[in-house]
Amino acid sequence: MSTSWKIETQAVQGTYAPKPTEPRIPAICQSTTFKYDSAEHVAKLFDFDLPDPFYTRLGNPTTDAFEGKIALMEGGVGALATSSGQAAVSTAIMNICRAGQHIVTASTLYGGTYSLFANTLPKLGIEVSFVHPEAPVDEIRRRFRPETKALYAESIGNPGLNVLDFEKFSVIAKAMGVPLVIDNTFPTPYLCRPFDHGADIVVHSATKYIDGHATSVGGVIVDGGRFDWTNGKFPDLTEPDVSYHGLRYVEKFGDRAYIVKARAQYMRDLGATPSPFNSFMFHHGLTTLPLRMERHSSNALALARHLQQHPKVSWVNYPGLETHPTYALTCKYLPKGASGVLTFGIKGGREAGIKFMEATKVIALVVHVGDARSCVLHPASTTHRQLSEAQQIASGVTPDLIRLSVGIEHIDDLIADVEQALRVS
Repeated sequence: MSTSWKIETQAVQGTYAPKPTEPRIPAICQSTTFKYDSAEHVAKLFDFDLPDPFYTRLGNPTTDAFEGKIALMEGGVGALATSSGQAAVSTAIMNICRAGQHIVTASTLYGGTYSLFANTLPKLGIEVSFVHPEAPVDEIRRRFRPETKALYAESIGNPGLNVLDFEKFSVIAKAMGVPLVIDNTFPTPYLCRPFDHGADIVVHSATKYIDGHATSVGGVIVDGGRFDWTNGKFPDLTEPDVSYHGLRYVEKFGDRAYIVKARAQYMRDLGATPSPFNSFMFHHGLTTLPLRMERHSSNALALARHLQQHPKVSWVNYPGLETHPTYALTCKYLPKGASGVLTFGIKGGREAGIKFMEATKVIALVVHVGDARSCVLHPASTTHRQLSEAQQIASGVTPDLIRLSVGIEHIDDLIADVEQALRVS
């Protein structure tokens, strides 16, 4: 049974089980529509009484294969693939939070998510309170309101690389009667399964490690199926949906109510659909995810330790280092590795950082992380250049900061490349 397999076997075999003469690998079903023989069949599809595909915006066999495999690996009851990681985050929140309501979130977030929460959601009437994840429990709880609908955080903060205290956040979410929503992009389910630590909803930017080869943009939401939507705070899941002739999601779908609602309402109305080809690439990427995450993590740790000893490096930030502030949490929640992203401070500041970034040869200058190929970026002169130095520092970007997304190349070649780049910087 696939649920009893080890995650490495789940990654390879997943939930796709071809019949005799069917393709061994899920085929790319590059079709918008599907043929039927009766109105009754189509009616049952639109009533969600049958699992058959009925329109690629709402479901596609290739996308179904990816959704099934990632839900299996995360330990969830279902998944919804989206056109980007940002679409996954926004859909995950809007599925349970409407105008006049509110969420609480850790402040240590990917910049795109921070902007979504700080700028765009408030335009839609959804207010957001930011709190540092290391704040005391009482301080975090004080940010909650009667209209609060979720607590949000990242497994490993981007770009701060802080590991979340899952137990603390889970206890708070349960006490306040809201789901804990976790962005698990950096660890992936191979290194960390948030549902095992009290999360209720998981989101990913599939563009990163799930794809793993910098080919496709996409995202995914996974439903843990454990949250009690009948606690009185979420009438949209328990009361009739007028857009589906009175459908009650919890009544009809039970532990899959949340993820079915996300598909039925938000994918139907907003249409942030992945292409079947991208879903094929994500499904394909999951096959080697365990192998890649082992190598990403071991390479990043080895490179971080090497940089710690280098005379041209003033500091190194990587969760797998014993000196990291959240190292104890790394040991608790990420025992198989701390993923592949690290940052370090180069002596000489901004100018040295630019020189280093332009001098690497094996490691490429690209605006990306999570690729099998190593990537480098000096954020102060690139992604954050529109901010003043004071604003950059406030966002965690110092003039000396270098970000490395460590790939799966041989570690000797990566160290040699870093050494030669440091010599000329």
